[in-house]
Amino acid sequence: MQESVQDILEEGAVIASAPCRLDVGGTLDIGSFYYPLASLAPCTLNMAINLRTTVQLSPHRSGFIKISSRGFESAEYPIDHLPFDHPMGLMFAIAAYFHIDGIHIRIDSASPPRSALGGSSVAAVAMIGAYKRLYARLNQILVPDERIPLLAHAIEESIAGIPCGLQDHLAAVYGGVNLWHWNGKGLKELYKQEPLISEDQYSLLDKSLLLAYCGIPHASKDINGKWVRQFLAGDFRSEWAEIIQCTREFANALRAFDFERAVHWINRETDIRRRLTPEVLDGTGRELVISARDMRCGARFCGAGGGGCLWAVGDSPRISELQEKWKYLLRSEKDAKILEFSVDGAGLSGFAPNAHVI
Repeated sequence: MQESVQDILEEGAVIASAPCRLDVGGTLDIGSFYYPLASLAPCTLNMAINLRTTVQLSPHRSGFIKISSRGFESAEYPIDHLPFDHPMGLMFAIAAYFHIDGIHIRIDSASPPRSALGGSSVAAVAMIGAYKRLYARLNQILVPDERIPLLAHAIEESIAGIPCGLQDHLAAVYGGVNLWHWNGKGLKELYKQEPLISEDQYSLLDKSLLLAYCGIPHASKDINGKWVRQFLAGDFRSEWAEIIQCTREFANALRAFDFERAVHWINRETDIRRRLTPEVLDGTGRELVISARDMRCGARFCGAGGGGCLWAVGDSPRISELQEKWKYLLRSEKDAKILEFSVDGAGLSGFAPNAHVI
């Protein structure tokens, strides 16, 4: 098969892309949380956005895998000695899973590195999508479409050293605006997808969202790990129950385009998490949140916080005013900026997997 793969890559690179996401209720997509909280019907909301990560497979020297990605130094290793503790260890782990040498993997993300928009998980999904396209040219079925998020999550969790959530992978594969219900492996479906906003309403929703990069990369392992340790020790169980309520109520408000209620519930969720881990917001993040609330908007850190991006929601006129305020607050932070984006309904390019929809 190796010669056939090389022939295909010599004919032209294989490319796939997937979207990043905004989220509410993250961490509840980790089994350590959704099993003990099963009686409360845990859920996570995410919105795929068109800051996409693109993976390209092209030919390279035999016996080796090379990975190049913006924000990281390019690295090359023999196929049987790929390092999974490397800064790009997840990508090397996926390459090891498919075990085809002589490939240069180029990763290009429209989002800033370590922006807390789900970048590494999105890159994993896009990379599996690219390998699937490569196998398709050989008339071979590699992974059923609906298994792609589960495979990406399983490989990521296997090398991460901490429990990992699944929501980033689902947003990357399915796109759109969804509430994900976590059933766990005790039931037939691990998760169920509840679409919240129809595609013809995305442009309307775009006017009520704002996204900023604070200029400081995030370190999600530190904060997520702390939340897991707290929870396993029996601490803050009532707070996590309230986070489930906040997520569900925010979803209901967003579906109705009731931004007054949406602002209330997202701010409440942010406040709870700040009680658990004040470090989710740095100084710039705190200023952005305060200014959003002054404008009667809601604001939340992306992912597990601790740097990276913040996003806001509110009535479109207030969001327009807030954008100018955030630009002013970010002016002195190196690399900080407002990120232009829109809701992305496409998901992983070239695929239309069937989720368990309710």
